[in-house]
Amino acid sequence: MNARLAWEHDGGNWPNHAASRFVSAAGFQWHVQIMGEGPALLLLHGSGASTHSWRDLAPALATHFTVIALDLPGQGFTDAPPASGFSLSAMAQSIAALLHELRVSPQLIVGHSAGAAIAVRMAIDGLVAPKTIIGLNAALLPFKAATGPVYSALAKILALNPLIPWAFSRYASGRGGVERLLQETGSRIDARGIALYRQLAGNSAHVGATLHMMANWNLSALERDLPRLKTPLHLLVGAKDRTIAPERAFDVRRLLPQTRVEQLPSLGHLAHEERPNEIADRIVEIARANAIPGAKPDA
Repeated sequence: MNARLAWEHDGGNWPNHAASRFVSAAGFQWHVQIMGEGPALLLLHGSGASTHSWRDLAPALATHFTVIALDLPGQGFTDAPPASGFSLSAMAQSIAALLHELRVSPQLIVGHSAGAAIAVRMAIDGLVAPKTIIGLNAALLPFKAATGPVYSALAKILALNPLIPWAFSRYASGRGGVERLLQETGSRIDARGIALYRQLAGNSAHVGATLHMMANWNLSALERDLPRLKTPLHLLVGAKDRTIAPERAFDVRRLLPQTRVEQLPSLGHLAHEERPNEIADRIVEIARANAIPGAKPDA
């Protein structure tokens, strides 16, 4: 099986390489990228991704904010935590420890897919106090009906079998494997993005950590706690998202009526990789609407 990705070997051409640093917090080492100046903005990627997914969005945002992006535990170039560290609550606490180590208090958190769930969990638990949270195709609710328990049980089985990550990485590194998976998101991204996803998916340690994350999350508890969220929540929803059904954003709004939902008509699950400048503009506008202090105006 593959070892975990090594920065010295695999990070040479990583996007925004100069912004990368490694920080110890919560008992393991994190890969973090920091760039720009202004109010602190935290970027949390979705399951199976890494800082690479912000490769074009982060620099665009860095003209207005101090951008902090990280690889989630066990994914990309961040070390894997103990098995107990893959739950949603544990990840939220670990990221809070990292922010404490960095001495950063984000005014704005942008989370993609599962990253939005982490942001919301952190806010509900009092681990952060941002002015607003923006969810990009946010995965905040369990799968509907019988799919949820079956999906969770399957993820647990796959995570416990050490051959599954190896087999998946072999498939993904083969011709067309990653391309087919990305097409299922409803997005069309550039060749560089595809190559980076292929590099991640071809690493069995990264795949294994992603499976452990999926197997240990409890979105039913987050759904129950959503009405306790006091932080303004703004959901940007790709109308062509084939990973998270767009209508789930309106289910969130029924639980949390103050939630703002904005549809992105021609974009899929990876909207921020398809049109990073457009998404950056919307994030800046939402920040200003929420009176985030110090948000830099356009030149």
